[in-house]
Amino acid sequence: MKKVIILGASGNIAKHVIDILIKKNDVDLTLFLRSAKRLANKDISKSHVLEGDVLDFKKLKDAISGKDIVYANLSGDLEAMAKNIVRAMEETGVKKIIFISSIGIYDLPLKPVLKTYRKAADVIEASNVEYTILRPTWFTNTEEVDFETTRKGEPEKGSVISVKSLATFISKVIESPENYVRENLGINKPNS
Repeated sequence: MKKVIILGASGNIAKHVIDILIKKNDVDLTLFLRSAKRLANKDISKSHVLEGDVLDFKKLKDAISGKDIVYANLSGDLEAMAKNIVRAMEETGVKKIIFISSIGIYDLPLKPVLKTYRKAADVIEASNVEYTILRPTWFTNTEEVDFETTRKGEPEKGSVISVKSLATFISKVIESPENYVRENLGINKPNS
């Protein structure tokens, strides 16, 4: 049984990941978000819902404790959030994190809107955790699963990815957390 916590569980990508994971019998799912009222999933019956803020270190640490995998789907002060998450993981012995960043965080000059994404990625990469950082292109709501990845340092490809594709990839990493360890990946729809 994999114990998974989703930070920012009311987000659009997280909603799709929850819909995939809730159907699996080998996943014990915890949903961590500021307001449970914001959950839009039809079925969360097999999950634990915790209200809290990632910037509240004690609450975050308590929520992460005992988990196998952290999936962070956040917005806001991502650098401060990443520091809290890494510290909580290191103090509780949780090893694996999947963290959503953004396309373009290694472009020069760096666009101001992307600075918090870049700083968060830098914090996670400097840690000892087993990370998979994802840098998706722009999201679509297309009902398709079609994606490719690029490694850090390779030119980013494509311009879009469906939320369903991204959620499917995240679910695959959760199913096989030994894959994509300490990898920072661009992800997009091929030929987009």
